[in-house]
Amino acid sequence: MLLGLPWELPLGDWSSDDVTFRELPVGPSRHLVRFVVDDEALYALKEEPLAIARREYEVLRGLEVAELPAVSAIGLAEAPDRSEAILVTSYLAHSLQYRRLLMRLPSRSEAYRDRLLDAMASLLVDLHRGGVYWGDCSLANTLFRRDGDRIQAYLVDAETSEVHPSLSDGQRAYDLEVLVENVAFGLADLASLSDRPEDLDDAIAAAESVRTRYRGLWDELHAEELLGADDRYAVAARVRRLNDMGFSIDEIELEPGDRAGRLRLRVAVTTRRFHTRELERRTGIVALEGQARILMNDLREYRAWLEWFERRPLDRAEGAERWLDDVYEPTIARLRSAVGPDRDLVQAYCDVLEHKWLLSEEAGRDVGLERAVMSYLSIGAPAPETDPA
Repeated sequence: MLLGLPWELPLGDWSSDDVTFRELPVGPSRHLVRFVVDDEALYALKEEPLAIARREYEVLRGLEVAELPAVSAIGLAEAPDRSEAILVTSYLAHSLQYRRLLMRLPSRSEAYRDRLLDAMASLLVDLHRGGVYWGDCSLANTLFRRDGDRIQAYLVDAETSEVHPSLSDGQRAYDLEVLVENVAFGLADLASLSDRPEDLDDAIAAAESVRTRYRGLWDELHAEELLGADDRYAVAARVRRLNDMGFSIDEIELEPGDRAGRLRLRVAVTTRRFHTRELERRTGIVALEGQARILMNDLREYRAWLEWFERRPLDRAEGAERWLDDVYEPTIARLRSAVGPDRDLVQAYCDVLEHKWLLSEEAGRDVGLERAVMSYLSIGAPAPETDPA
């Protein structure tokens, strides 16, 4: 795999006679980026100075080990005689640049913009919790994937990134300031491309909201609460809030908090994969966190309906098996035959559930999954990551 490519040549000298290239949109970059297909897999290749490439490779490998959202580094082809190297990363399947995501959804762009800004704030919080100083936070250095009813952001460019045991408040504040400025620039650029100068002021306000989103999430994750000694409900409520946000709990610490006998609650959380792991454990389905949360809700609703319809309790294992056999897998089979091989089928299923909710709202009653699937397919199974016919 990849070994037969002409690594001895500068990336710009590679010929399409010897290499299968794929033309994909690339954001602003200081270095040459090309996409190559090898053994049916797609890779992003970036040529940059040797020292920078080595550092970026190490950072990306560290992010992967820490399960932080970033592209995966596959290898580094060094050319010491030219003091250059080619960094190889896996292409992030089903991903979108921010321009393509927002420009393809004019009727719903504000909702998607809010989700995108949430994703940027969440990405920076995740990186900072992992001791990663990004250094060049921007929309252009990020790729996005639709994740159920949310958006997941992934770091793409780590040229200026550094990994530390932890970050100081000053490092976090500077990184956040850079992000706010660059998001404002990116949204203003989008307004200009869309020939909507009236959106320029709104772009600045929207970018500033990233600061509020970041601080709100950071404070939630690091809050220390004073509780009564027997207030188990408050502990359970805090855990539930964090689980709903996708975080698993690593450690709960209670220690004396004040002279009144109250306790100080500290909660340590892991990466944002709570529903992902629960879904995979119960069904074997591998999904993003937002997708997994939606699928788990769908599974629970179906199990509850079965218990009512059959007038008997179902354990979790039987409920998951019946949902897979009766609901999920038949629907996925219908979607697979209609949407083609390049779509994220788990996301397509989530789209069907959202379509069902919209139809039910319009009808004032639950229209059922069958009608939702038929309607969704009849309008062409739309998704922003697919090219319109």
